[in-house]
Parts: sequence; C-alpha cells; structure tokens
Amino acid sequence: MKNQILLLLLVSFLFFFSCRNQNKENENSEVIPKVWTVEQAKLWEQQHGWLRGSNFNPSTAINQLETWQAETFDPETIDRELGWAADIGLNCMRVYLHHVAWDVDKEGFKNRIRQYLTIADNHGIKTIFVFFDDCWNPAYQAGKQPEPKPGVHNSGWVRDPGDLLFEDTTLINKLEVYVKDILKTFKEDKRIVMWDLYNEPGNSGYGNQSLPLLKKMFDWSWVIRPSQPLSVGVWNASLTELNQFQLKYSDVISYHSYSGPENHQNAIDTLKKYNRPLVCTEYMARKHNSLFQNIMPILKKENVGAINWGLVAGKSNTIYVWDEPIPDGSEPELWFHDIFRPDGTPYKQEEIDLIKSLTLGN
Repeated sequence: MKNQILLLLLVSFLFFFSCRNQNKENENSEVIPKVWTVEQAKLWEQQHGWLRGSNFNPSTAINQLETWQAETFDPETIDRELGWAADIGLNCMRVYLHHVAWDVDKEGFKNRIRQYLTIADNHGIKTIFVFFDDCWNPAYQAGKQPEPKPGVHNSGWVRDPGDLLFEDTTLINKLEVYVKDILKTFKEDKRIVMWDLYNEPGNSGYGNQSLPLLKKMFDWSWVIRPSQPLSVGVWNASLTELNQFQLKYSDVISYHSYSGPENHQNAIDTLKKYNRPLVCTEYMARKHNSLFQNIMPILKKENVGAINWGLVAGKSNTIYVWDEPIPDGSEPELWFHDIFRPDGTPYKQEEIDLIKSLTLGN
C-alpha cells in the first residue's frame, strides 16, 4: 500500500511538473515566420503582371462599416463603379474591411465579401483586402454611420481597432479570431491578389504603440498562411522600427507615396534593394504634384503596382485636401483624389486618356 501511495505521488508530481513545463513552453513559444522566398514572390509577380487600380469604397459609403454592413451594402453601386474602372483598364482594387462588421454578422459579412469578389471578378478586377488601419477617427460603432461633414476629407472614416485596443484588454482575442476566420475562409481564393494586413501602422500619433499588434497580425497570418502574399506598406521614413519589421516580413513590398516624381522614383530605387515585387498601394494627390500624368508612367516603367487613392467621388469627401476643409461643401477647383464623378463622368478627361494609354492592351 505504501509503495502504491509513493507511486501515485510520484506520478502526480511528474504530471504536475510536465504540465508546468508545457505551459511554460506555450508561453514562450513563438510562431515561426513563414515569409515567401524571393522566388515565390517573383513567380507571383509574373502570374499577375502589372497591377493598376484604386483604393475603393463605393461612393454611397462614408466608411468601411457603411460599405460592409447588411443594411447599407450596395452591390448595384459597386457593380456600376467597378465597371467604370474596368473600362479604363484598371485591374485591381484595394478595399478596407472592419472587424465590427464581422463581429455583428460573421456569416453575412463573409457572404458579402464573396458577393463583392464575384462582382469584381466579373469585371476582371483582383482585390487587395486591408484588415487594420490607424487613420482618421478613433471611435466607431455598428449601425447607422454619420453623415459626411461638408467639405471635410474622410470625415467619417474610422480606425480599426483604434483606441479601443488600448482600452479593452479582451479585444485582442476577438481580433485574432476575426483575422484567422477571414484568412482561413479566403486563403485559396484566386480573386484576392494580396492581403494588406495593416494600413499605416503608427499613424494618428500611435508610433511604436502599433508594433505589438503588427507583430501579432503577422503571427496570426502565418498560422493560416494563405496562398496570397502578405504585406504591410511602409509610409513614414521616421518610423524606423515599424519599417524594419514591415520590410523584413512582407512577402511583397508595398509602400505609400504622395510625393512628386523625383521623390517617388527615389522611393522605388530604395525599395528595389529588397529584390521583391513592389506595389504602391497609395499615390495620387493632385495638390502635392502626385499625378497620374507624372507618376503612373514611372510605375508602369518600373513594373510597380499602381493603386491610387480614390475611384469615385462620394461620401468619403476625398476630393478635399486632408487638412483644408471647405465648410460650405462647395466643390474644390482642384480635386485632391478620385477619378470619376458619381454619374460616371471623369473629373479630367485628359487623365482618363492617359490612364487608358497605359492600361488598355496591357
């Protein structure tokens, strides 16, 4: 009996010790990076050719939530506006998601993504989906979204996850489930050309506060390891630690530049050193001399993906300059972003002619 008791004590001790070690290992375990090789990235580039398009939300939506919530999802407008994009030879749209739209209606949200992808594919358009975003308004909620403030650029655009990440310690767990659910659902969908995991991390004064979420975002994505490339675009040279991480772990290098041609060319030359395909996921701000006429030809020559900001002027108010509101809401003589008016007529016909000369037949 005594031996049996000793044996039971020994087994219990070993089990307890084993569990402690296992828990310690789990706590210290790290996801192994699953970054594409240069060869994989180059093959992707060959398969897809020159990507050119716009950051897209339908003109009837003020933000990501109005785009994706069931009550305001607008397939008719999406179909019409993507048709205009296809008519001028654009073949790729960059589209923002939002975790709240998923949280309130998970299956409905994914079905609406499928519906969007079907519409885009019917027009020969691939999609880059964006998960998180550090830009514009910090607070958000499901349901009816605010009306645009007259003359104010992106007056209703919302961050994701924004300040709530630092206020709600449970949110990170929800975000992990969200990201993995979307990636797992669409990991083999050939209509998706790239996952842009985090738009402008560190913006809105967050700086390196965004680095932990950025790292988790890559970890979660590597667990699923979708067939499409993962990327986070560099956008601010002063954010050294963020930039280093983004450039080290992106399968395809992406970046933003609203500068004129000389500075933009310098950015391309610098990023070429990483020997991976390049996609400019934001450019074209007319007031800053980032124009279709002087930037898009460079991007085509360098075989850099060319995704300008804005397709159709609408509730996002991106025809107005970032920090220069026009309180009476009158149309600025010089649009900041966007290509078409809501009725499909171009802001500048010469821009349309230039775009078509670079895209149609290519």
